[in-house]
Amino acid sequence: MIPRQAAALAANLARAFKVLAIIGPRQSGKTTLACSLFGDKAYVNLEEPDQRTYALEEPRRFLAQFSNGAILDEAQHCPDLFSYLQGLVDADPAPGQFILTGSQHFGLVERITQSLAGRVGFVRLLPFSLGELTNGDVRPASLEGVLYTGGYPPVYDQPVTPEWWYNAYITTYVERDVRQLINVRDLIVFQRFMALCAGHIGQLLNTTRMGADLGVTHNTVRTWLDLLEASFVLFRLRPHYRNFRKRLVKTPKLYFYDTGLAARLLGLESPHQLATHPMRGPLFENWVVADLLKQRGNRGKADNFFFWRNHTGLEVDLLADQGQTLLPVEIKAGSMVAADWFRPLVRWSTLAGEAGLAPWLVYGGDQRQQRQGVEIVPWAGLGELGALI
Repeated sequence: MIPRQAAALAANLARAFKVLAIIGPRQSGKTTLACSLFGDKAYVNLEEPDQRTYALEEPRRFLAQFSNGAILDEAQHCPDLFSYLQGLVDADPAPGQFILTGSQHFGLVERITQSLAGRVGFVRLLPFSLGELTNGDVRPASLEGVLYTGGYPPVYDQPVTPEWWYNAYITTYVERDVRQLINVRDLIVFQRFMALCAGHIGQLLNTTRMGADLGVTHNTVRTWLDLLEASFVLFRLRPHYRNFRKRLVKTPKLYFYDTGLAARLLGLESPHQLATHPMRGPLFENWVVADLLKQRGNRGKADNFFFWRNHTGLEVDLLADQGQTLLPVEIKAGSMVAADWFRPLVRWSTLAGEAGLAPWLVYGGDQRQQRQGVEIVPWAGLGELGALI
């Protein structure tokens, strides 16, 4: 088992809260983490029809089985349990009584917090970060391999190719989760929508145009985006609105939590295709943003990432908001540092003044450098930057 960086966070939260909720996409390792940390507790999978029926029809008796608490897997299937759980944990002062896992964010967190406010700590467990792959000695040797393979645990512990596994994942996700959450008449169109999102990585979101490409309304696109975000498939990176005397873009950009899934949706069949593929740059940008997000989340930190772009097209790929200051990051997939890469960072730093910290640049090469006041870190050394933000 590859050690998870979020394990320390989960253990600490279980000592501080009566209930621990581990949320994240399907197959990200939530159950494995919960069972490895809390193996002394009973385990119940609420996706199993008999367990789900028992929990829904007789919640008091269902919970009464677990005098020492339990791991309730895929708890989103029985949200009404949370109200009964409140009375049960309030009768016992012990922390870490129940462990909940969930792979759908649609209303799950809201229902948990409504019923268990002040009693629950949250861990968001995403696919493996670069650091976890490195520490587990399973990291692909090349950047292309990292982008193509992604970070879902089954790709690394099952005898299956990434192509086969992601094909099955997409089919299962669409057939099961999408049908359960929303009424999608044509699942083929929804799969085309997922592929379209992968083709728009790093671009400003335009729901009207996406709807026109698919033959659906922009409101349908927004509903589907909400579903993909609720299922931890993709996320929207918001623009930073601090106005340095410039008109700013106020539209979010799309990114996937895992580039392996995005690469499969784009039709890539091997890492070698990424060497000259037109989506290499966007996929690398996506991977950097998502990995930094994972590193921060594994430490229990809230999201603090934005991008910055003004009306003339001047853009900084990532801003980490650290309260009174902002740390700018430019992301380039090239393996050789080019002089024109520094222009956006230098220009932004001039506009930001004292609010701007020393800029960083992450690139697809292998040498650590410092040029023009910019800290340059290779892709394999992304942890150095992640430790700062």
